[in-house]
Amino acid sequence: MIPLKTVNDLISKHALLERELSSGKIDKNSFAEKSKEYADLNEIIKVAKFYISFEKNKKEIQTILEDKNLDSEMVKMAESELNDLEIQNEKNEKKLKLFLLPKDEADKKNAIIEIRAGTGGLEASLFASDLFKMYEKVSNKKKWSLELISISRSEAGGLKEVIASIKGNNIYSTLKYESGVHRVQRVPDTETQGRVHTSAATVAVLPEAEEVDLKINESDLRIDVFRAGGPGGQSVNTTDSAVRITHIPSGISVSQQDEKSQHKNKAKGMKILRARLYELERSRIESERSKDRKSKVGSGDRSERIRTYNFPQGRITDHRINLTLHKLDEFLEGELFDEMIEALTLKSQEERLNTLN
Repeated sequence: MIPLKTVNDLISKHALLERELSSGKIDKNSFAEKSKEYADLNEIIKVAKFYISFEKNKKEIQTILEDKNLDSEMVKMAESELNDLEIQNEKNEKKLKLFLLPKDEADKKNAIIEIRAGTGGLEASLFASDLFKMYEKVSNKKKWSLELISISRSEAGGLKEVIASIKGNNIYSTLKYESGVHRVQRVPDTETQGRVHTSAATVAVLPEAEEVDLKINESDLRIDVFRAGGPGGQSVNTTDSAVRITHIPSGISVSQQDEKSQHKNKAKGMKILRARLYELERSRIESERSKDRKSKVGSGDRSERIRTYNFPQGRITDHRINLTLHKLDEFLEGELFDEMIEALTLKSQEERLNTLN
């Protein structure tokens, strides 16, 4: 049971913010911050008020049931009403617990997604390409903006590596469950015996960090410039346009050469570096908070096998929640993505609630 004082504090805070926002006496910076807080509370305030009134409403129905002169029809109605009230209260309690769970400040951020071919050679690179196309289709359906940062192609249209920025509403909270090893089982086009091959690709989803989220000292950076390799226009191999940025304290290094401009390559490289450093710090804080537990769903461990795409059987299985969908083609078209993410989100919330309880 949630302490009533905690719920009453939410209601009082909502009322106070309402008065402050309507007073017209708040400066611009505070107004934006308080408006966001008020909007967040607005989502739960009705539930909070029902939760507070539960005991009073319950006693009123119980008083009716204690009336010896009540006919059987009225007793049934009162009992049904009491049952509905208790069921609704359980739902309200769960909603409040979820609202009161510590918020992940990164959930509302945009995301940087990195896809790399893993074990399996050419077939792994083709699968990495399939995954990237799937995320492109999901982005189009959701009206998200996907911007390519860097791409490295393999033979036959595959991808060795691709990094992209995805912008929209609550991107990271939706895509964070994609981090990990994605395994594919299928018969390659070059396989004459019809044997099923297994290969893999890794996906890393990082919250896109702004400069206000993370201060990087210029003195901590080593920036090397060099001539870009591969196809890319007349100037690609004649000017030092490629950039390698190394963050000396962490040892994290980022290379960028997709643009002809050194300045643009540096800006893209800094975007990736900032995201990786931000995620490194978030992981450190999270591990300190939860040394005695590790969420099976939301760990984001890139070495963990999270999903298998089995083409011969047309199925996709998420191993964290033991969910199997027998609609692989539709999933790769982005059709069932929301169903998978909703199941993962619910499981993650359950785990966090159990920890809280």
